[in-house]
Amino acid sequence: MSQTSSNPPGQQSGGAGRDVSQRSGGPSALVTEHGRTSIADGVVAKIAGIATREVDGVYAVGGGTARAMGAVRERVGAKTHAQGVSVEVGERQAAADIDVVVEYGMAIADVAEGVRRNVMSSIQRMTGLEVTEVNVHVGDIHIPGDDEEAAADEPQEARVR
Repeated sequence: MSQTSSNPPGQQSGGAGRDVSQRSGGPSALVTEHGRTSIADGVVAKIAGIATREVDGVYAVGGGTARAMGAVRERVGAKTHAQGVSVEVGERQAAADIDVVVEYGMAIADVAEGVRRNVMSSIQRMTGLEVTEVNVHVGDIHIPGDDEEAAADEPQEARVR
């Protein structure tokens, strides 16, 4: 959902048809008489990803394929904080869609609300953008013990060469 922030106020930013432009017409710290500040989608996505991981009950961010690719990237030393997050960013507003894996035993509705609250707060505080919505998709639950079994099935790397 990579969108630019060049849409005039009142026009849709694209994607899922959400209007992420300024609805109220009020002042913004990002658009002043002295110029405009634009914030890249990737910046907002990283903020949302980090804020999501801070919430108790979130085991991982991203679907199975995104997590597998993230594991590969981490092995080569690159960490992707925006994994599992897609955003739309307008001149004054932003919207986010986040895929998560919740820890077994946690109340999914409470975890989702915690994610929503933390993501909205973090984006608004750090960017000045109004967050119109945060959609949370719970694609899986993590059951303790599954990781040890999966790790036992994987071939071990040689410790010496």
